[in-house]
Amino acid sequence: MRRAIDGVDDGLVLLLAVRLRLARLAGRLKADAGLAMRDAGREARVRRRAERLAVRVGVTPDAAGHLLALAINAACRAQGLPSDLDQGMAGAGTGIIPATMQTPSDPAPHPLLRLVPPPRRIAPLLRVLPPFTQKRLLERAMAKVLAAPMADGTLDFMAGRRLGIEVSDLGVRWVVTLEGGRLVVVNAPAEATVRGTATDLLLLAGRLEDADTLFFQRRLVLTGDVELGLTARNLLDRLPWEQVPLGLRIVLNRGARFARAARGAYRAKT
Repeated sequence: MRRAIDGVDDGLVLLLAVRLRLARLAGRLKADAGLAMRDAGREARVRRRAERLAVRVGVTPDAAGHLLALAINAACRAQGLPSDLDQGMAGAGTGIIPATMQTPSDPAPHPLLRLVPPPRRIAPLLRVLPPFTQKRLLERAMAKVLAAPMADGTLDFMAGRRLGIEVSDLGVRWVVTLEGGRLVVVNAPAEATVRGTATDLLLLAGRLEDADTLFFQRRLVLTGDVELGLTARNLLDRLPWEQVPLGLRIVLNRGARFARAARGAYRAKT
């Protein structure tokens, strides 16, 4: 058995070598054609394809995603490009790109933002809000954000299925299903659960982070029925942002920016 495993490991290395040679050739072709050397959209599609294949052959999507990430970064280095691993996170075990890294467009956090408590300290206040009220607020929010996919039948796959949403630092969890053409919160066990912090989920809702990045960095975690969870994630990727009501878009975007800045200021303080 050990020899067989060693043979598989050797095969992985040899396949990586073949991939690197192809990547170098692709890099030369792109340079000759004047094309961009990196295509974030294609890299995301490559990871999604690998994750779908992983589900079919009994491998966790997380493992497939990490394997493809290493291959993509090796290809970048082979083409003389900076890789995500060059950003100071190699071997950290918490993702390829630092979760707290600010983009060039992010302003420096305002000093007063350090006074904003992290979500986990606000969690006790949520317990004052009755579960019924939480349920109604979430259902109304989903009805507004997902009005278009509910109307055109894109969400039909959720009929009779139960997807959990867990906000880890707030200590809240909901289970959502499709009933009578609308998404409702039910008191039943989830078939698949998406777990993340309040800030990261808000960044996803406000389109300041994409689902692939958050899952890849392990800031969002999927458990349970992986196929159901991936279907829901792919729906979020394809959700037409322009069809979300303008007022709600503004609230989500500004709220996400504030939460990200507050998290950055709090982490800088600690």
